Amino acid sequence: MTTELRVAGHPAPQGSKRAFRNQHTGRIQQVENSERVAPWRQDVRQAVTDQALDAHYAGPVAVFIQFVFQRPKSHYRTGRNSHLLRDAAPPRPYGKTNDVDKLARAVLDALTSSQLLDDDGQVVHLVATKVYGPHSGAFIRVEEVTG
Repeated sequence: MTTELRVAGHPAPQGSKRAFRNQHTGRIQQVENSERVAPWRQDVRQAVTDQALDAHYAGPVAVFIQFVFQRPKSHYRTGRNSHLLRDAAPPRPYGKTNDVDKLARAVLDALTSSQLLDDDGQVVHLVATKVYGPHSGAFIRVEEVTG
C-alpha cells in the first residue's frame, strides 16, 4: 500500500521545547518554542484527512518527503531582469534555518497524530529533501515495507 500527499503551507521545523511549571497543577509542562510548527502540523493533518482516504499503517513503513520552499526575493535580479535568478543564487535551500531532520520530525509527528501511522517508530526508511519551487509545501509518500 502507498499513500501520496500534497501539503500546501509553510514547512516549519519541530525545534526545541521550553519547559515550565504549571501554576495550577505544579507539574512540569513543555511547549514548542516555534509558533510556526503548530499551523504546519495542522496542514499535514488536514492533508491526511482530505487525501489519505482512511489509510492506516500498522507495520514498518518507508517515508519520502520533499519540502518545497519559495525562493526569497533576494535571489532574483532587479529591474527588467527581475524574473531572472542572480548568478549567486543557490540551487537548493540550505543554511542555518529549516534543518531537514527537524522538518521531518514535525511531519512524522503530524502523521502519527492524524492516525495515518500508529507511531513514528514504524519508520524504517526515511528520505527527506529540500528544493525551491513556486509554492511552499511538501510532497509526502508513505509506503508499506514488506519482507
